Amino acid sequence: MAPSDTSTAPQKLLALFVSDVHLQESMPGTTAAFLNFLQSHAIRAQQLYVLGDLFEYWAGDDDLNTPFHRSVVDALRVVSDAGTMIFWIAGNRDFLISKEFADAAGATILQDGSVIELAGRAIVLAHGDAQCTDDVDYIAFRQQVRQAGWQQKFLAQPLAQRKAIIDGMRKQSRAAQRSKAQQIMDVNPIAIDRLFAESGTRCMIHGHTHRPAVHVTGHDEQEQLRMVLQDWDCDGDDAGSRRGGWIGIAFDGTVSRFDYDGVVLNQRAATTRA
Repeated sequence: MAPSDTSTAPQKLLALFVSDVHLQESMPGTTAAFLNFLQSHAIRAQQLYVLGDLFEYWAGDDDLNTPFHRSVVDALRVVSDAGTMIFWIAGNRDFLISKEFADAAGATILQDGSVIELAGRAIVLAHGDAQCTDDVDYIAFRQQVRQAGWQQKFLAQPLAQRKAIIDGMRKQSRAAQRSKAQQIMDVNPIAIDRLFAESGTRCMIHGHTHRPAVHVTGHDEQEQLRMVLQDWDCDGDDAGSRRGGWIGIAFDGTVSRFDYDGVVLNQRAATTRA
């Protein structure tokens, strides 16, 4: 993407993509920034795609009515009721979100690896964690917790107990990450190539890695475009350290990257190649 001026999004966009906001009560600045994104930008788009980890964790849909969660769900519902179609792909933190949440938020749940078509371009969507295949311990854990049997047993426990278990898992995960090489927590190129091949697309959007970038390989009709979403943290005292953002696709196919305030950071010219 080539640099552009730092202006805010001027027109209604066809679709917006966001992930890894990691909403939690202890981060009010991030929550406020995301709610502003919904009220100022998502509500003006035709479609909104949330590609996982909107919440720092999700213990089950029976936690829907806690005041913090309800405030986020109600904000999503306002966007949906205004006419924006909301689509959801589970992340590694909120994979227990299910039908009750989706119904309350006015969202449609998509499977990881779903293919959509926007402005003449086929795009495969993923959270991104399934492609981090070098992290074999995490992949084994992911396979376990995504099984219906495991989820049924987990959700049968009292909510408070589930939250305690999740808190322990998060602590273990943070400790494990400190001893892991950075490269194994990024996506594996072979896994990315496999997802491109299985989906039959040449454009991908995902999050998870917290490494926002645009990766272009090949050229002409063989060009592959992979866009990685920014994670969010707007709670630092230093404004320069705050981060967050989203990707927007215009009706003419132009792809833009925005920061959390809606400032255009860069753009990529429209193309109709699938």
